[in-house]
Amino acid sequence: MIIKKPTLEKVSPSFGSSILIKEHADRVDKNNAFWHFHPELELVYVNKGQGKTHIGNHLSYFNNSQLILIGANLPHNGFADRLTANGTETIIQFKADFLGEDFIKIPEMVNVSALFDRAKKGIKFGIETKQKIGPKIVKLTEKKGLKRVFKFLEILDYLGNTNDYTLLNADGVALETNPQDSDKISVIYKYVNTNFQQHITLDEIANKVSMTVPAFCRYFKKTTGKTFTQLVNEYRVVHATKLLNESKMSIADICFECGFNNFSHFNKQFNEITGKSASNYRKEIKHIIQ
Repeated sequence: MIIKKPTLEKVSPSFGSSILIKEHADRVDKNNAFWHFHPELELVYVNKGQGKTHIGNHLSYFNNSQLILIGANLPHNGFADRLTANGTETIIQFKADFLGEDFIKIPEMVNVSALFDRAKKGIKFGIETKQKIGPKIVKLTEKKGLKRVFKFLEILDYLGNTNDYTLLNADGVALETNPQDSDKISVIYKYVNTNFQQHITLDEIANKVSMTVPAFCRYFKKTTGKTFTQLVNEYRVVHATKLLNESKMSIADICFECGFNNFSHFNKQFNEITGKSASNYRKEIKHIIQ
């Protein structure tokens, strides 16, 4: 299997614009999602869709809508497995100093500057903010020139002043990168993403990045703040949450489908990672994913 090693993504706004806005209305192929980073911040709004959120150390599954701000140089994957009926994904990419280095330092921008700092860990906004700001983000695609900039500043000002958010990497390490680390982490995460349903030995994964097992374990723990086993278990549990929501499979079948070979171990890991049992998660899933 050939694993591409995407590192720095070049973001090029259209001529005469300091921010890049992209809108996807078609299904986004999850197989083409890749681990990448760029110096621009990225504001992502999905109005109707499903997929996995993978930002830095954070892994979760979402359904319906989501609004996320990703900080500069914070590695992340693409988001939507598929867009549902009338679904769109709108992405805004911009540099913190898109209006100049001095502008971000003026007193009126203090909350926006703090927002950009929080974004280094990834920010997921709540339902009220999604409902208010999501449509404004979509409408930005219709604006040009200064009108676009003014409306975008209004959005940033709102996001900088709201408390309706969660830090995605609050208990982890934001992987602000150098290119060499990004290459290795890219290979590791993409390999796990493809093979988590099977047993992955430390020898196998260490060999993928040309390291000895002890060196790999030290490197991975230092870079991500967790062990490789923890990462694999997180992938499996995230996949389990997806199956609990989308399928009618029994919990026992889901356990083995996700790569666990022991039901009690599955239950323990699911509880530790999500804070509840798989059966309770399935009962509450409609509330959780809203």
